[in-house]
Amino acid sequence: MKKVIFISAGPGDPDLITIKAVYHLRKSEVILVDRLVSPEILKKYSNSKRKIIYVGKRSTYCSSSRNENPLYLTQKKINDIMIYHALQGKYVVRLKGGDVSIFSNIMDELIELKKYDISYEIIPGVTAAVGAAAYTGIPLTARGYASSVRFITLHDPNSIRQDQWIEFMKTSDTLVFYMCIQKLDYIFDKLIMNKRNIYTDKLVAIVEQATTPMQKVYTSSLYNCKELIRKEKKFLSPSLVIIGKTVNLHRKFKWTSDLYFFPKKNYFVS
Repeated sequence: MKKVIFISAGPGDPDLITIKAVYHLRKSEVILVDRLVSPEILKKYSNSKRKIIYVGKRSTYCSSSRNENPLYLTQKKINDIMIYHALQGKYVVRLKGGDVSIFSNIMDELIELKKYDISYEIIPGVTAAVGAAAYTGIPLTARGYASSVRFITLHDPNSIRQDQWIEFMKTSDTLVFYMCIQKLDYIFDKLIMNKRNIYTDKLVAIVEQATTPMQKVYTSSLYNCKELIRKEKKFLSPSLVIIGKTVNLHRKFKWTSDLYFFPKKNYFVS
């Protein structure tokens, strides 16, 4: 069988993975795992005889024993590893955090599979924004608060024009920023640059390690968000930012306690 199964691991809580994903994990022979995947998923649902290859770009490439030297993996290297095992006829699973179709490099990997005439299947899952919204009591499109939601990545900050930043502040949409924890100052500088566009009923929520026992939610007004960053200094990865009127609903509808652990731990594969 020359086939790769792309599986969405979800945002952190291992029980948010789909039944179909578990079916393929139990049949897997080789699993290529991204960095932001809960290790509990592998323990609970995967075949005990499978080979795990950690391919997170900030992680290490190693076998399940994880004794090999750290190595920065380029996307090309990840593609090569995936193609090699698929051509060997192994049951290959590509396990990605969140939903595989939201802000991942799945297109690069699909292009390579097509080159080698390797079939594939894509299994959807819970993306980080949806998981964070559910576990913080922030309905992203609550009626009367927001009619739509935007998912935004700052992988390339230059891709967002100045007029777009101004429009972000004028819109009633809920904004969710992914992969931005190192760029919080930049985001808030851009958003408050033109203060007349700031609505006083818009709040900011920084959700740290959403849906896990380590989840922590920080809320602030847009005016005070820079002070929040200075106070906390460092947020655990992964964290995302939710901005909008809907954040006002957090205190009223949150159903998980904001547990806070000292020292901070990372719940994900590192």
